[in-house]
Amino acid sequence: MTGPRQPLTTIDLSTVRELAQQLRVDSIRSSTSAGSGHPTSSMSAADILAVLVARHLRYDWDEPGARGNDHLIFSKGHASPLLYSIFKAVGVVSDEELVGEYRRFGSRLQGHPTPVLPWVDVATGSLGQGLPDGVGVALAGKYLDRLPYRVWVLCGDSEMAEGSIWEALDKAAYYELRNLTAIVDVNRLGQRGPTELEWDIDTYVRRAEAFGARVLTVDGHDVNEIDSVLTEAADGAARRPTVIFARTIKGRGFSEVEDREGWHGRTFPKDMAERAIAELGGERNLLVRGPVPDIDSAAATAVDGPGTSATLPSYSVGDRVATRQAYGDALAALGGQYPNLVALDGEVSNSTHADEFAKAYPDRYFEMFIAEQQLVAAAVGLSVRHYIPFASTFAAFFTRAYDFIRMAAISQANLRLVGSHCGVEIGADGPSQMALEDLAMMRAVQGSTVLYPSDATSAAALVHAMVGRSGISFMRTTRGAYPVLYETGERFPVGGSKTLRSDPSDAVTIVGAGVTVHECLAAADRLAERGVRVRVIDLYSVKPVDTETLIAAADATNGRFVVAEDHHPEGGIGSAVTDALLAHGPRSLNIVHLSVHELPGSGTPEELLSAAGIDAEHIEAAVHDLLAESC
Repeated sequence: MTGPRQPLTTIDLSTVRELAQQLRVDSIRSSTSAGSGHPTSSMSAADILAVLVARHLRYDWDEPGARGNDHLIFSKGHASPLLYSIFKAVGVVSDEELVGEYRRFGSRLQGHPTPVLPWVDVATGSLGQGLPDGVGVALAGKYLDRLPYRVWVLCGDSEMAEGSIWEALDKAAYYELRNLTAIVDVNRLGQRGPTELEWDIDTYVRRAEAFGARVLTVDGHDVNEIDSVLTEAADGAARRPTVIFARTIKGRGFSEVEDREGWHGRTFPKDMAERAIAELGGERNLLVRGPVPDIDSAAATAVDGPGTSATLPSYSVGDRVATRQAYGDALAALGGQYPNLVALDGEVSNSTHADEFAKAYPDRYFEMFIAEQQLVAAAVGLSVRHYIPFASTFAAFFTRAYDFIRMAAISQANLRLVGSHCGVEIGADGPSQMALEDLAMMRAVQGSTVLYPSDATSAAALVHAMVGRSGISFMRTTRGAYPVLYETGERFPVGGSKTLRSDPSDAVTIVGAGVTVHECLAAADRLAERGVRVRVIDLYSVKPVDTETLIAAADATNGRFVVAEDHHPEGGIGSAVTDALLAHGPRSLNIVHLSVHELPGSGTPEELLSAAGIDAEHIEAAVHDLLAESC
């Protein structure tokens, strides 16, 4: 870009100053009316947002899904009074809704922003997440959409202590996301007192520059300076993200609380609010809209669900194939059929087999290195732009990103997470690499889907099922290679199961998933040699679970179950089975639950499965003990 930079709109700065005061007043009015909220955190950033929204944010407020719209993310989600006051100022929320419904039961103006509002991309409020999510949106803009929209993220200075912020800046610099601007509201005060660095802007600058960002600083209350620095941030001259550190005063505009401790998250009593509004010049009702995108306003295209004609990899029954290998095979195959499908990994793609997709479609693969929080956040951001993200790593390492997964559900994001190297089955690597709590963790996510295939055919089919699945989907894959059980073309609907052994004389139902299905089958064969018939269920869908099949099995085997899982006893397959059965009326149940109770160590998979008591020998013994109790 050559020549002097110009703002994108001619709305004059005197109007912007009035708008900033309106945003402060309305932040006070809404929070005082609600009796809760964060007015002082909103007031510090009001000048910055007034300039941004009036003169720089390219957004068609009547078409929030317009493909060319900029994205505005409030990483400091507790400043929701400010965001909602902006929505009033641009005319999409009424004054009555802002003041009368904020934080009330059933209101869309919730305490922290969520995508219940069409102008909100992601849920925020758990600090340190808005900027990582913004990286995902910016990745889509630069590499996939190839559109000139910008991603603007308002951060608080307190959240600069979060490691996820620095993961985000690191990856933003690595991918040269010059379409991403983080604005840090440095108002010095956190919840309980001063922040770590207070107003030490120089240290903030050095840190951000060390992570590869272009850094600008500004007086966060001088609208002329703000206008100039936002223009520079959007000029596209730097091949890297921009971070603006704005020195502000918490509670700006009301002398009784400016830069005073003890006012974070506190509303002003009615008389105090009246004094504040008077000092700010009284109520205003400006309607101010800034620039709109200079490309067509067509909304982004929704992602189609999986079709019946998708071509998946095929495997021969009896061949030994790891389900993690089948994940990679299926992902690469589906990549050619779904142009919106993208993949991400955390530097273990040669183990998860996401590298197969990376080799086939390098322009749709994003390496997040060892940064699992950013891995999930980038997937969230890509889903904002209607892509189909699959994010993979060792299942144990998703625990580091669990808050991001939890918040993704609140964001109503559609994510597909795939965790490999699960349970003691992984062998000699030892317990630090063994996911033994992942099923419980993922089952607890609101609206989630949890899948655990036992062979390559079912794994490939379930990858396809995940493509069109809404919400958070998680598939657990196994490190070792195990025999293929199912013919190519076998269907695996989410919420289903497979009954692999069944006879009218079945005495006990054995339930497994993943690796333990093979142990259950071996145990069933050994029991059959001794004249004991058992029903074997492959519970590949852990959530939703196949309640109908479990109830039928309970009726057929007089409520006798042995459940074997390569997982801690809490929250996994055993819990899924008992929860389903107990929720559907009183019945006689006698359940033996085999799981990993003790801290495992290193060893061969066979040694570790045996030591945990979840191998065929222990399953067989459990059936005998269960039958002996019934005599």
